[in-house]
Amino acid sequence: MLQLRLSEQRGQADLGWLRSKHSFSFGGYHDPEHMGFGPLRVINQDMVAAGGGFDTHGHADMEIISYVLDGALEHKDSLGSGSVIRPGDVQRMSAGTGIRHSEFNGSQTEPVHFLQIWITPETTGIEPSYEQRHFDRSVRHNSLKLVISATPGSDVLHINQQADVYASLLDKDASVSHRPDTGRGQWIQLAAGELLVNGEQMRAGDGLAISGEAEINIKALDDAEFLLFDMA
Repeated sequence: MLQLRLSEQRGQADLGWLRSKHSFSFGGYHDPEHMGFGPLRVINQDMVAAGGGFDTHGHADMEIISYVLDGALEHKDSLGSGSVIRPGDVQRMSAGTGIRHSEFNGSQTEPVHFLQIWITPETTGIEPSYEQRHFDRSVRHNSLKLVISATPGSDVLHINQQADVYASLLDKDASVSHRPDTGRGQWIQLAAGELLVNGEQMRAGDGLAISGEAEINIKALDDAEFLLFDMA
């Protein structure tokens, strides 16, 4: 079964320094029909203006992922971690018992465009942690590259949930496929371009909830960038 979540149906917020589109209920946007998908609770497509950012604030018991599309996002947290997240970088923060952090655009001239993703944890009350890794364009090009998994590995980020996250950059007319295990659900978030997924057409900003499909066939109708979530 496929359920398309059109880009224009998403909630929106405009704070001047921040323009955000919410796939699921978030902040001042509440839609009881779109509270999440399985453990996937938040997908916000954020555009932060030059010099703007999120002041220091707290989180607990949430797995938070940042995936930068354009620009550079600077991060600081109460663990003493500090980094700059650029395209190709994936950051995972397990808030656990509690963490405080800030995210901001250090550029005074260019915006930063990124996906902010929240996944509910499998186990609450864990020790907070932070991890960031770069995935070169070549490993995501015309493939599904596993970037986050519940199973630790040398080339993936570890998450406290039975969820796998794949990143892909597809050239026009290129195809990839995914065969999920029985009983799991999938979500595709299309950041750019156009896709055809098991006969369903997607455009930039669309999301697609998938359940009960033995195989997921993904073809790019235009150059595309997307994330595929495969979750218990």
